Amino acid sequence: MINDAIIRAALRMRLATALCAAAVAALAFVGAAMAASVASPDGRIVVTVGVEEGRAYYAVAYDGAPLIAPSRLGLVFEDQHGFDRHLRIAETAASSRDETWEQPWGERRFVRDHHNELAVAFEATEGPARRMTVRFRVFDDGVGFRYEAPRQRNLKRVNIIDELTEFATPEDSTAWSIPSRGWNRYEYLYDAGPVGDIEIAHTPMTLKTAAGIYLSLHEAALVDYSAMSLKQQRPGRFKADLAPWSDGVLVRTETPFRSPWRTLHIADKATGLLNSDLVINLNEPNKLGDVSWVEPGKYVGIWWAMHIRDRSWGRDTIHGATTQETRRYIDFAAEHGFKGVLVEGWNIGWDGDWYNHGSLFSFTDAYPDFDLEALGAYAMERGVRLIGHHETSGDVANYEAQLEGALDLYEQVGVRAIKTGYVADGGLIERVDENGVRKYEWHDGQFMVDHHLRVIREAAARKISINPHEPVKDTGLRRTYPNWVTREGARGQEYNAWGQPPNPPEHTAILPFTRMLSGPMDFTPGIFDLEPNKRPPLREDMVRHDPQSRVETTLAKQLALYVVLYSPLQMAADLPENYEKRPEAFQFILDVPADWEESVALNGEIGDYVTFARKERGGEDWYIGSLTDENARTLSVPLEFLDADKTYIAEIYRDGADADWKTNPYPIAIEAREVTRETVLTLPLAPGGGAAARLRPAGK
Repeated sequence: MINDAIIRAALRMRLATALCAAAVAALAFVGAAMAASVASPDGRIVVTVGVEEGRAYYAVAYDGAPLIAPSRLGLVFEDQHGFDRHLRIAETAASSRDETWEQPWGERRFVRDHHNELAVAFEATEGPARRMTVRFRVFDDGVGFRYEAPRQRNLKRVNIIDELTEFATPEDSTAWSIPSRGWNRYEYLYDAGPVGDIEIAHTPMTLKTAAGIYLSLHEAALVDYSAMSLKQQRPGRFKADLAPWSDGVLVRTETPFRSPWRTLHIADKATGLLNSDLVINLNEPNKLGDVSWVEPGKYVGIWWAMHIRDRSWGRDTIHGATTQETRRYIDFAAEHGFKGVLVEGWNIGWDGDWYNHGSLFSFTDAYPDFDLEALGAYAMERGVRLIGHHETSGDVANYEAQLEGALDLYEQVGVRAIKTGYVADGGLIERVDENGVRKYEWHDGQFMVDHHLRVIREAAARKISINPHEPVKDTGLRRTYPNWVTREGARGQEYNAWGQPPNPPEHTAILPFTRMLSGPMDFTPGIFDLEPNKRPPLREDMVRHDPQSRVETTLAKQLALYVVLYSPLQMAADLPENYEKRPEAFQFILDVPADWEESVALNGEIGDYVTFARKERGGEDWYIGSLTDENARTLSVPLEFLDADKTYIAEIYRDGADADWKTNPYPIAIEAREVTRETVLTLPLAPGGGAAARLRPAGK
């Protein structure tokens, strides 16, 4: 059996040979097993890779103590030999990188990629000659590794039927996770509890060990492969579980191929997870060339009205996507400086049971009460653009048959961003195989991974950005395809209209440490009417949702979400009239940017509270967002990130006296004061509350 003595021996070897930060590989022989090690630039993370009894393994230590116990590596193929046993290390290669690259948009403009790399080539000792490389990159904030199979005589076309990758995490950890293989994709509330209670989980899955180390498991650069879930084998030991095709094969590929990176965020503080660029650094650089046409910004839309049953998607007396109603939203957007207006329900297919009849959708034919061409022109005249919407209801065959024509139409009317949707019961997607037979595939299997990338590429050819809902999880591909601007992939704001239960106060204190580690999320913040289901219905025959379904935050927390939950497309999700009733609070939404020069997490604990500071791109203003769970608390926020030689005016929006998400959600205190980098802000947060602030140079 592989045991912890291997990693301890490798650590002793590393210490004995005094590896410097840039030196990355050392060969050591432990009994009959050959092993190699690589350290992070700061030396705190050490990865050991080796073979024992013909099986490949890796292990991870942090600050000299085991973190990931020896865990298996390998791939199993259908009808041919794989890389599961009878292996030896043929050679190793080491390298280092320290460079900074620029994002066209993002949480920060400049990203440092500083890592040490170890590529370990394994070859078979029995059966046909074959070789596989496992490449490790070790950063100060974590580890990434992937499988690489070169073209070779005995390995050409392959079907992967098992990936043996394991993550042997500490058994005494607490984990935050959502279940995988469920009917609702990623849209579950996070469970927090002993790691041993998990059966199968989506990634990112985040843990805190008994020793106080934070660890999050995920993947990066998911291309031409199936998404990875984590299935528990025995307490704390998880195995990669790939979403299968309908015939049971996990991945269909041919050599040369590369798997996605398997990632481990590692930090000694919860904020260390939030300040990491691990996932995006493991993706390839921009492949689209000039992407100046990708524009971050804020938008409004005909959306929330449908969720609270003021309007409907289909044709009836309260149809939302009418020419008249869309003009009203365009006028509101133009008056207040919003860049876009999202319109859902404009195209044929929404009548009746659209949820189960995706084949009825037309993506080029509008309802008679919606003039797409005229509205596109009117929006552009007013300095606004329509944001398109494509709901597939999981019928990808129908969508792909119309995709090019649908994108052409949006290009013609000036649409530069599209929200796509894949609502499908059971988490299964419809496709048609080469024989015309309808098949059902997992929402995160290889078929859908390839489909989403096809949409991104087709959209890019027309200078259109994509914001998918019910997506495949984010794995950092926005670096490679910058028009993949944001996505959903978790419980969003709509659950506060009709969810049973709604999102609890802790939900947005968990998301930054879990879902948001993968990338931006279109959460759709900014609800000002926090109890919409208590209003009388607009029609006698219309019934509101359960009045207990409501937004479980204070008003100030809705403002904080614009800073805490990053997205380059940020929606002001409520109805225009609700913003007009509260202009003082609405001012923060008007001011806050959606694109940032720099971002830093200042404090936080998973599920309890979190505070971010972000600096606007191309400007001098900083913004702060801070929020808490169901518990009131007072947070101290040092302003050490400010310029040393400047005085700033802090415009603060915080919970007012007696504010409480359940009993009194609306009180908000708005104040202004001078601050410098020596200032420590004190932010009292109500139960379910938050605070937001704009810090602008004095005199501006």
